[in-house]
Amino acid sequence: MAGAVQTAYDAIMALPVMILLFLVTVFGMEVFAWAMHRYVMHGLLWDWHRSHHEPHDDVLEKNDLFAVVFAAPAIVLIALGLHVWAWALPIGLGVTAYGMIYFYFHDGLVHRRFPTGVEGRSGFWTRRIQAHRLHHAVRTKEGCVSFGFLWVRSARALKAELTQKRGSSTNSV
Repeated sequence: MAGAVQTAYDAIMALPVMILLFLVTVFGMEVFAWAMHRYVMHGLLWDWHRSHHEPHDDVLEKNDLFAVVFAAPAIVLIALGLHVWAWALPIGLGVTAYGMIYFYFHDGLVHRRFPTGVEGRSGFWTRRIQAHRLHHAVRTKEGCVSFGFLWVRSARALKAELTQKRGSSTNSV
């Protein structure tokens, strides 16, 4: 009997920890996404990401390949969580949740690739949309500002940084 009680207790206590792990993963993905955007997309894999900074009328862009690449580890983690190691499940679900939030915000709300049903006029969304549009004010690999999504600086700070970067690039030529 004591073994059954301990098993039930362990299961009940595991749920809050799994929820916490899920939330930590969702917010931790912001750090990962910032680094990937700053150093990989605007670095080694600029060839893929460039399509996102250039005007086009296509439904898809080469940059959309990143969604497939980033989904793969989430799928593997969810599968492992369901069949091998339960603690991988909240991590995989956290990565997936961040991807869904990002897709809705980035492709729907900012770039209007599909209707969202949200105007995006609240202070929360306005700040993020402005930051992303300031990121797109530069169409080259270097000189961009604001690589994040959940955490962004004010438009005023980003405009000042953009002005400073543009000034220093013309002064060095």
